[in-house]
Amino acid sequence: MHSLPESIRHAMQSGRVPSPPQILLRLLQLVDDDCTTMTQLARLVEQDPGLCTRVLTAANSSAVRRGKELQNIESCLMALGTRLVRSIATCLSVRSLFEERGSGPEVDLCDFWTHSLLVAEISRGLAVATRYPRADEAYLAGLLHDVGELIMLSAVGEPYAQLLSDCPGESSLSAMEVELLGTHHGEIGTWLADQWHLDSSFADGILFHHQPAARIVGATQLVQVVWLAHVLADCDEVPDAVGEHARLMFDDLDDSQLAAICAEATQRMSMVADAIGMAAPAARERDAARGLPRVSGNRKRQTADAQSEIVRLIGNKALLQPLQDDLLGLDTDAEVFLALREAARILFDLSDLAFLLHDTADGRLNGQKVSGQAAIFRQTSLLCEPHRSLAAAAAASNQVRCSHADRLPAPASLLDVQFARALHGSGLLCIPMTAHGRTTGVILAGLSRDQYAALARRLPCLLNFGRIAGNSLETWRRARAVRAQAEEETAARLLQQTRRMVHEAGNPLTIIKGYLRILDGKLPPGAEVHRELGVLTEEIERVSSIVRRMSEIRTPPASDAAFDIGDLLRELLLLYRQPLFDARGIAVQALLPAQAMDIVCDRDSVKQIVLNVWKNASEALASGQGIRISLTGDVLHQGRRHVELRVEDNGPGMSEVAMQAIHRPLEARLGEPRGIGLSIVGALARRQGIPVTCRSQPGSGTVISFLLPSENRSDTVRGQQGKAPQQKQASPDRRQE
Repeated sequence: MHSLPESIRHAMQSGRVPSPPQILLRLLQLVDDDCTTMTQLARLVEQDPGLCTRVLTAANSSAVRRGKELQNIESCLMALGTRLVRSIATCLSVRSLFEERGSGPEVDLCDFWTHSLLVAEISRGLAVATRYPRADEAYLAGLLHDVGELIMLSAVGEPYAQLLSDCPGESSLSAMEVELLGTHHGEIGTWLADQWHLDSSFADGILFHHQPAARIVGATQLVQVVWLAHVLADCDEVPDAVGEHARLMFDDLDDSQLAAICAEATQRMSMVADAIGMAAPAARERDAARGLPRVSGNRKRQTADAQSEIVRLIGNKALLQPLQDDLLGLDTDAEVFLALREAARILFDLSDLAFLLHDTADGRLNGQKVSGQAAIFRQTSLLCEPHRSLAAAAAASNQVRCSHADRLPAPASLLDVQFARALHGSGLLCIPMTAHGRTTGVILAGLSRDQYAALARRLPCLLNFGRIAGNSLETWRRARAVRAQAEEETAARLLQQTRRMVHEAGNPLTIIKGYLRILDGKLPPGAEVHRELGVLTEEIERVSSIVRRMSEIRTPPASDAAFDIGDLLRELLLLYRQPLFDARGIAVQALLPAQAMDIVCDRDSVKQIVLNVWKNASEALASGQGIRISLTGDVLHQGRRHVELRVEDNGPGMSEVAMQAIHRPLEARLGEPRGIGLSIVGALARRQGIPVTCRSQPGSGTVISFLLPSENRSDTVRGQQGKAPQQKQASPDRRQE
């Protein structure tokens, strides 16, 4: 696309894409309905090119978009959230009601909307029939193919309205536009698609929809789909020439298929038009100029009725009051800044905004805590002294300041020039943000001299916009502080209650330990039960330690002293074999060597790992099945000696999902009965640096292996020197973590 004429570019800086009030009314009703789905919302937004413009622009802004551009309206709505979508719709509705109207004739867009909807529906049908992979993209390209007419109507005004009035038909429109303005509506729509950073083939569908058929045959599929949809929308029946061109482009389409696609699309368009209160034109009313905006003396009654309904819906609120209501419902400061950016774009045509916030600690303006803006604003720390910048002057005087205004007190500072460049404007506009009589920050916008001339009479409205922005940010910050305080108080109460519970639980545990000591003293020396009482006392102490940690009472860190893992397993079997296995009819085979196998780990953590694995196996195995527990020493793994602990069973086995529990955080496994224990095992093993492998298949049993370090890391090098070459390596068929 060649460069647009300069006069058109200037006109488009203040041009707007109007939206039919029926769609905006329905959108406001849908977003206020808790039962509305995002799909329903997307289907409505897709029916309005103006609203699509706003949604696509906002969703693809740097503050929202993550990764590639969003071209699907439903994805855009999900990225924005319903609150911001409601803000966009409200601002569009309010502006359509309260902005000053020109003295020229009114323009009826009913035919334009129905024609655009019909082309969109046919485009979707053709995309499906020709297996184009992105049918929604085809629909959107069809919907926006004539959006350049709206932009020029809004930007150029009366001269373009007169051109539309004189135009005998859409086939003549492009030539008349080029003669009068040096460009046509296809190029304007393509320019808009380029501004949205949409795919070039999408923009080409808008640009080439008036090209001769002979040229379209060699174009890409989306361009062909939109061109054919546009031609078919102007036909009551499929002409022979159109059918021939269709077969050249898509050899698997015949006239009957085209007729069926058109009939279904017409039916869907009529249903949509009826649903939003916009009657589709009857066949007898169609003429050569159908699909064009129509210049008329009066708006149709249905439009006036819809406007009245919006007035009733919004009430007697002022221009910016709905914006304030919506801002107060947002959850984060990032959402507030995004909503302010979009509101400024809609209400004042300010497309690039930045924010400097007032720091009460040092009295400076800075943008460090505002995401989604250029680095220069995040790096700025500015004293509120008027001579330093227009931003400081706006904050100090509580008045709007602009570098394009006449009788400035001083030449623009170099910082103002930098700000304007970063905001892609030839000048800088600064709007103070205030709350409760004090300055909370400044909104900065880049703009041209023509833009400022259009805004000069709206300075009070800009000042009010800054007041609403300041109040919204202040209210949100206070709400955040209240929430933080409430969360802190709740946490303190919970901690106090937990400590009381720990204290209450600790009393009986202490009594039990004391009673066990008394009982141990009454037994004759050498009795076998002494050892069992010792194991029981140790377990009670471990439970006490777990309870103490619940209240975040810090206990001295456990030392990784060496201990005999075989002796520990024998102690645990002495205490837990009967309740976990014998009572359930589960056979236990323990292959524990007589010689000591010392490991260097936290003893309590290893206990908890073993008990969770045993408990998991106990719950999975049936009577008659068995478990095998074995130890193997001198296993070399990554240059360090380990003892391998294997727990094998011949039970039902585990699924892949269940085995993955051992490698996932505990939170990810909640709600799965066999996953929690394995998650605890995995978390403890990772904390101790213990590699874990798990091998299982449904119906063939399970093998879980732990490599327990048998030496300190600092001893590894010394231990490797002189080590016998016949050391055993970890089994090659086991996957290491």
